[in-house]
Amino acid sequence: MNYEIKHNPDQNRFESGVDGHPCALDYHLEDSVIAMNRVYVPPPVEGRGIAGAITRHALDYSREKGWKVIPRCPYVDSWIKRHPEYSDLLADRSGAD
Repeated sequence: MNYEIKHNPDQNRFESGVDGHPCALDYHLEDSVIAMNRVYVPPPVEGRGIAGAITRHALDYSREKGWKVIPRCPYVDSWIKRHPEYSDLLADRSGAD
């Protein structure tokens, strides 16, 4: 299913509304590295592929901008592992944290 996903840079998130429920991927951007911190889909609309759609959108947007990604959210981390065509976006974390 396709969802309308918008980038809201003022709130540092990618977001979508599904059946009146706000869904979002929150991030922190520093220089050209985006740390994807949390994906949230409320229980009434879980299981519809919304989190995956938002994650894909955020990663595609990051690619277009030339940003590197730090997947702090466990969901984003596992999604990238299941979609290795996005692994080139991962930031080198040696020496990070």
